[in-house]
Amino acid sequence: MSLIENFRNIFKIEDLKNRILYTVGILMVYRVGSYITLPGVDANQLIGSSGNAASSLLGLFDLFVGGAFSRAGVFALGIMPYITAAIIIQLMGAVVPYFQKLQREGEEGRRKITRLTRYGTVGITLVQAIGFSINLMSTAPQAIVVNEFFFVITSMIVLTAGTVFVMWLGERISERGIGNGISLIIMIGIIAALPANFYNEVTTKANAILVIIEVAALILVIAAVVMLTQGTRKIPVQYAKRVVGRKVYGGTTQYLPLRVNAAGVMPIIFAQSIMFIPSTIGSFFPENQTVQFLTQWSVDFTGLTYSIVFFFVCVFFTFFYTAIAINPKEMADTMKRQGGFIPGVRPGKQTVEFIDNILTKITLPGSLFLSFVAILPAIAVGLFGVTPGFALFYGGTSLLIIVGVALDTLQQIESHLMMRHYDGFMKTGRIKGRRRA
Repeated sequence: MSLIENFRNIFKIEDLKNRILYTVGILMVYRVGSYITLPGVDANQLIGSSGNAASSLLGLFDLFVGGAFSRAGVFALGIMPYITAAIIIQLMGAVVPYFQKLQREGEEGRRKITRLTRYGTVGITLVQAIGFSINLMSTAPQAIVVNEFFFVITSMIVLTAGTVFVMWLGERISERGIGNGISLIIMIGIIAALPANFYNEVTTKANAILVIIEVAALILVIAAVVMLTQGTRKIPVQYAKRVVGRKVYGGTTQYLPLRVNAAGVMPIIFAQSIMFIPSTIGSFFPENQTVQFLTQWSVDFTGLTYSIVFFFVCVFFTFFYTAIAINPKEMADTMKRQGGFIPGVRPGKQTVEFIDNILTKITLPGSLFLSFVAILPAIAVGLFGVTPGFALFYGGTSLLIIVGVALDTLQQIESHLMMRHYDGFMKTGRIKGRRRA
């Protein structure tokens, strides 16, 4: 009853209720748009002829965009070009002085980076739209009812407009809704495919016990991913006493929490976006045997080569994004200004080295486990015979995005509840949007 009452409290807060309803409305607009077919495409001829099997990388891409790719919808490229543009900008921030300067300029720099990311999104979408059009004409020529050149041009315009619109929807959710808009759009596309894939899994299994075992294994994997997402290493920080007027401040011990997976869901999204590049190049040259030979490994996510490359790319991006998200020097300087210190460690350079050492030690096992979860769908298909569509929910990008985005959204909802003096969803646990006493 307490949980039901806590859900009722959500709708007692006018601002929180409006934010949730606004988010739901935006997501419904996105789902409707994924069913609108591109101009010049016969939707009836397209059904069953696109060739995007669930075991292929294009099938995985289709999962992220809620099926719009296989339906040749106006949102067929979804938000992935934006993610790719963000990756490129962040990579350039590590090597190009101009972008490093923008990252240090605070709010003004972030606005310029956001603007450059949007421009990059348009450019990447135009390129990917050409590849999408050529791939569609080669796999389902009977579905194209207009001149091929005209189809490529109109597809470039419509797909680019669709991606920009989806990007705008995500920004509106982040600004006026609840949760991270870009992540929620990806998550809702993934969840939309779960009922059909689960039904397909049940109908293909002759033994109901196997289905029960698979569901139990899925629950265990979800629990492990939640533990990975919420796991932290607490570093004790002692604050010296300060007398201000008649009041005494400090003299207490607090904790600096370092998350095992500090980068969250972003490394897996970044890695997946990078893995789309070879298949995109291959789609430009469907008749070129050399290009097809070099990129063939990238179209089957259950393949051994793809899994090995994907594993190490995930490890790299976990360290890369953690280095961007957490700055040990800034943390040490903040502690020093506030009169805090780590017991047994001198302030300054030694504190920076201590935090960096701890961060490296916890990020390494976290990145390995994260990468292992990323390739679990391939293991489920290859070793245990799970259907490719349902296997995508056993790990990989799908499960990590769902768990990460769900926890982040719940934390934001709980923060709103706590600000209005309501209890959160749970009396115990670490999903709460408040700190333990």
